[in-house]
Amino acid sequence: VVLQAVFNLLIPDHAADAFSPPRPGPWSGWDALVERLLGGLGRWDAEHFLFIAERGYLLEHNCAFLPLFPLGLRALAALLPWPVPLQPRSRLLLSAALLNALLSALAAAALLGLGRAVLRQGRQAFLAALLFSVSPAGVFMAAAYSESMFAFLAFSAMWRLERGRGWSAALLFSLASGTRANGLVNAGFFLYSRGQRFALQLQVGAASRRKLPLLWKQVLSLASSAALMCAGIFLPFALFQYYAYLRFCGPGTGLAQGIPEPLLQLARDKGYRVAGVGGDKPPWCSQRFPVVYSYIQDAYWNVGFLRYFELRQIPNFLLALPVTLLGSWAAWSYISTNPRHCLTLGLERSKGEERGKARDGFCGPAAFVYVVHATALLVFGFFCMHVQVLTRFLGCSSPILYWFAAHLLQEHEPLLRSTGTDNPTSGKPPLGKSPSSCGKRTSDNPVVRLLLNWRLLTPLSKSILGFFLGYWLLGLILHCNFLPWT
Repeated sequence: VVLQAVFNLLIPDHAADAFSPPRPGPWSGWDALVERLLGGLGRWDAEHFLFIAERGYLLEHNCAFLPLFPLGLRALAALLPWPVPLQPRSRLLLSAALLNALLSALAAAALLGLGRAVLRQGRQAFLAALLFSVSPAGVFMAAAYSESMFAFLAFSAMWRLERGRGWSAALLFSLASGTRANGLVNAGFFLYSRGQRFALQLQVGAASRRKLPLLWKQVLSLASSAALMCAGIFLPFALFQYYAYLRFCGPGTGLAQGIPEPLLQLARDKGYRVAGVGGDKPPWCSQRFPVVYSYIQDAYWNVGFLRYFELRQIPNFLLALPVTLLGSWAAWSYISTNPRHCLTLGLERSKGEERGKARDGFCGPAAFVYVVHATALLVFGFFCMHVQVLTRFLGCSSPILYWFAAHLLQEHEPLLRSTGTDNPTSGKPPLGKSPSSCGKRTSDNPVVRLLLNWRLLTPLSKSILGFFLGYWLLGLILHCNFLPWT
């Protein structure tokens, strides 16, 4: 937050062709101060979230942004005591900074718990949570975007599902699907969890004829619970599509009478469709299943299969190259390490599991469904989305980006693999380690230790940390000044 304020003061804003609603006055000195200190958190899509939180879904293309995060901003802005008079936008901007600071910290804690449950290696899970704290998508975790809220809800739901708390996980997944549309994909975790449980139960013992009625009961029970949970995950998204249908496809409701004239003029100039204003109905209203979200992605942002594959988009593909390589490497490493487990979709009980000696860490069997989830998001995002958003798309949706980076650092970085050994070249301990009373050496933070010993790091470690910290810093410089970023 401090760095974005500094960069926002030092670097002039780029005149970007982005959504910028008019801001009626009068503006006080306090509003000017808030804008100067936190204005970098309100760039690009953050303008949509702040506008929705203040005025609701007045413009059709605002419906590409789901309502839970704007509702959270609006509620927090209404509940917080304000010692000085501020305009609604200033209150919402302050609320966004506070809310995302809390949610990003809670998301890191949820990722730590999830990592301990899945990886079963405390050090690797802790390192992954630290890497999340300096995520290459870090600017979006702080800005008025829904990434922090989604990461917290998704990671918390995955953690609860790993602990066998299916219904509370379903509730969190449901809230996540009301935050970002890709939350619908999380229904696959439930389907896989129920299917895997049933498949492993069948392998415990051969099913006899006497057990067939009990088997059918188990099938019906698992199928019904999975169907209910998946329906609950889809419900917020479906209700929002219905809300948009009533707002933009129904008869005029006179909403335009309360809209400021500068905003109406902006809509006329840009071709935005305004709710409650007479005219032809949008084309998506006549579809058999009217889904405003897919229509907006198609009509306003030209999102679709291979539509981004143009020569002029090469810089954006280069911007997405690091996360694409890291995600592809993670999938290949897992598949090559566990070919049989992947071919059987993790539904076969292995000998190691029967003996209670299953592999731990990133390459363990428990990480299979997360690798599949991350790979599916990567493939879809690369071929069907604006490719430059892949970094934040994966960074807030999947733990694999952080688990695999932590796995590589632990496997290939001697400073992390060695415990209690001094620097072999100098005879001195690496910086960031302090001798304890037992004669061993301890480290408070492995990421800090690596950064303090940058010259001693392997090229791979420098590449991983360079990607994380480089994108973290570049995001603050570019995004907060309306310059193109992920």
